[in-house]
Amino acid sequence: MQHILVVDDDRSARSLISDFLVQQAFRVTAVSSGDELQSVLSTDMIDAFVIDLNLKGEDALEIVRQLATLLTAPIVITSADRIEEADKVLGFELGASDYITKPFGLREFLARLKAAMRVRPAPETGRERRTYMFGDWTLSMRQRTLTRPEFGETKLTAAEFNLLVAFLNAPEQVLSREKLLAASRVHSEEIFDRSIDALVLRLRRKLETEPSNPRLIRTARGTGYILDCSVTVDERPRLKK
Repeated sequence: MQHILVVDDDRSARSLISDFLVQQAFRVTAVSSGDELQSVLSTDMIDAFVIDLNLKGEDALEIVRQLATLLTAPIVITSADRIEEADKVLGFELGASDYITKPFGLREFLARLKAAMRVRPAPETGRERRTYMFGDWTLSMRQRTLTRPEFGETKLTAAEFNLLVAFLNAPEQVLSREKLLAASRVHSEEIFDRSIDALVLRLRRKLETEPSNPRLIRTARGTGYILDCSVTVDERPRLKK
């Protein structure tokens, strides 16, 4: 059963949409705020969002933007007063799949919601949604970013990113140079580069406080390398405050 998350701080509108969707054989969760939305995201998979722009005290468009960045589920915006063309264009630019002005007929709403769900991208796998936490670093697979609280984002090349993911998927295990080389390849010119050591050195320079005395990526002499720390994996999307 497909799961729809309705976000609207108007109780009557929220109930009307929710009850109608339940009658159409959808599973529906209805909330009134961004905080409640985040609580649902931490425990449930969502197939589509219906978000009203007039959330009291909150920037609903920012919520739309973050959801579109984090997830592939379609987002249908509803609004009673932001009905100008510029409002709609902004909604689409931020990632909405459709923009429906109130009042609307429930049958039309259903048809447009189903259309948005038909054209959505293929769902991501759990691995593509993962966020890895290790040491004081965070790697987001969805956003392809490596961050550290006091330094912000650290840029990685595609090969460095793939190499780090290989380590994070097998923490505290020795990985051979051959396996790491295969994991780090991203395009043809790297296929002939047999020096995984140089790539590990580049990654160490970005991760380690003292690259010459590494504490995270250690050398296993004669065999390969090991990520010598614990790794926490989180597959739940999180909205920024």
